[in-house]
Amino acid sequence: MKRRAWLAAWLAAWAAPMAWAQGGAPAQQRWKTDLDAFAAADRQKMPAPGGVLFVGSSSIRLWNGLETAFPDQPLVVRRGFGGSRLSDSADLVHRLVLPYQPRLVLLYAGENDLVEGATPLELLGQFVRFVQQVQTALPATRVAFISIKPSPSRLALMPAMREANLLIQTHVLAHENLDYVDVHTAMLDNDGQPRPELYVRDRLHLSAEGYGLWRQIVSPHLRP
Repeated sequence: MKRRAWLAAWLAAWAAPMAWAQGGAPAQQRWKTDLDAFAAADRQKMPAPGGVLFVGSSSIRLWNGLETAFPDQPLVVRRGFGGSRLSDSADLVHRLVLPYQPRLVLLYAGENDLVEGATPLELLGQFVRFVQQVQTALPATRVAFISIKPSPSRLALMPAMREANLLIQTHVLAHENLDYVDVHTAMLDNDGQPRPELYVRDRLHLSAEGYGLWRQIVSPHLRP
């Protein structure tokens, strides 16, 4: 327990200067087109509070039909922005999460951070920062991390993906109101390699079969 408390304190201290270094303004400027599109959609019809919110990178943005993929859920909101990093989602919590007051947030991000040189420990720090902001403003909101998928085009990053997933899963298991959705394991074949049928031609983004698998895995985690 002492080690967990020390790690939590270290992560909080580490994440704070990262938030300052990256700042909200650069992320808002980088993703202005996407954020403006979300704001325009909200002006047309603001989602009711208490729904299920999916946020993150292109795997969320490209999930066509996500809003109706879980018919037992009264409201599903999609706020994915392709090419984004986990650090971007942490920077933009006030735009991506807080206005919707969801009961559950599912976050998929981290691949792009690793591509840009972030370490697994840095990803954990960004996830902690994301969670702290959400649960400070919305204490009853549950946050679930969808594990980093094993993309065939990024095989060199597989060890870092596994380490980041393990670090985040370990953190989740030690804290209440958090959840970990393991899509990574089911996307591997018997030899531990990514299943090619789950991806489109670029070997990075998901095929219809890939999203079908995600739907099966994610669905049990949406229950209140």
